[in-house]
Amino acid sequence: MGRDKECVFALENVSFSYNQSRPVFKGLSLNVFRGERLVLLGPNGSGKSTLLKLMAGLIFSLDGTVRAFGALLTPSTFKDQDFSFSFRRRVGLLLQNAEAQLFCPTVWDEVAFGPLHLGFSRAAVKERVDETLSLLGITHLRDRSPHQLSDGEKKKVALAAVLAVNPEVLLLDEPTANLDPRSQYWLLNFLLALSQVGKTIVVATHELATVPVLAQRVLVFGENYRVVAVGDPEALLADRELLLSANLVHPDYHLHRLGQGKDHLYPHVHVEPEKSAKNYF
Repeated sequence: MGRDKECVFALENVSFSYNQSRPVFKGLSLNVFRGERLVLLGPNGSGKSTLLKLMAGLIFSLDGTVRAFGALLTPSTFKDQDFSFSFRRRVGLLLQNAEAQLFCPTVWDEVAFGPLHLGFSRAAVKERVDETLSLLGITHLRDRSPHQLSDGEKKKVALAAVLAVNPEVLLLDEPTANLDPRSQYWLLNFLLALSQVGKTIVVATHELATVPVLAQRVLVFGENYRVVAVGDPEALLADRELLLSANLVHPDYHLHRLGQGKDHLYPHVHVEPEKSAKNYF
């Protein structure tokens, strides 16, 4: 993928660390192409969230370059108000902890915050908020306090706040975390629908079940903060040794086919209940 696609993000030899003694990335290079669904798959603490923040322009590389839509992402670039406004309209980030993104008194205010601060007219803000609440099926929550909602409702409100500015790119950090199965199913199908209308979607996750549903391409991160594999979702899920080395699966992990003529694979682990219970209690 990519030869005939526009490169939305281009990272070249990127290095980053939160302190000098513990680098997160060193010499990381990757491209994200317009309209693709890319999954960043790796264990907790492998640098996936940091990568999303680099792409979102919230933190900046120490070495190497990060480009978005052809423009360098640097602190000085974001001092240009026109560029900053344009970028924030085009790229939306959903944090793993949805509650960390919620700070307004009502759901309506939360969803309106982005459009208001990016210069939308009052009429446009009202239209965008009402449409987005309706799209996500949360119009009935409009006057509620976000902090009084369930985890699934908070996730929907945080996503609505991101979608209200109609970004071209969605960067999603563990979007299915803390969601019940019904909410997970809804969210993955919603992301597929967004993909079908041309959105570029980058999802960071450690949950293998997300991969065959959503991914068109997968980057696997190891515990050493390096990309250890890039490729087709089915091929990577079938590489048991790769997933073991990246601490993404239990040693008993394997794949089953769904059968009945279906080609999809799903992760599966056989568990002996009595033995597993003895190990934990």
